[in-house]
Amino acid sequence: MSYIDQVLQPGEQIVHRAKLHWFIYLHALATSALAVALLIAGSYLPDRIAYIPGLLVGAVAIYAWLGAWIRRSTTELAVTNRRIIIKRGWISRRTIEMNMDKVESVDVLQSLMGRIFDYGDIVVRGTGAGLEPLRTVGSPLKLRSFVTAR
Repeated sequence: MSYIDQVLQPGEQIVHRAKLHWFIYLHALATSALAVALLIAGSYLPDRIAYIPGLLVGAVAIYAWLGAWIRRSTTELAVTNRRIIIKRGWISRRTIEMNMDKVESVDVLQSLMGRIFDYGDIVVRGTGAGLEPLRTVGSPLKLRSFVTAR
């Protein structure tokens, strides 16, 4: 059971769930492509030592894939009829909750690539405090619509 489902109050209903966009895997994908290119280039050289750069970059690529997967699978974001709930982390957990009546604005920050691929950063500002930005959220304008249409 997800964290958000566990912390719902009686009568509280989830109106929207959001996930981090698949673009968080882009760094891992680029690193993997570089590793493959280095391994192919090393295969044309006579020494076996030529494979070492490709293997090292391949190890970095595996680390990048694992980090992005953990980040995406352990981040939960939901809008309920009463509040916004954000949970990050697996071993050490960070949760942020804000009641809907305390929300003043929702900022959506999108680059050109973000507009093309429908992802962006979200900042929820509340009375007296603001949430830190949640980066690379998929469909950020849809999320903003669910928060502001209360």
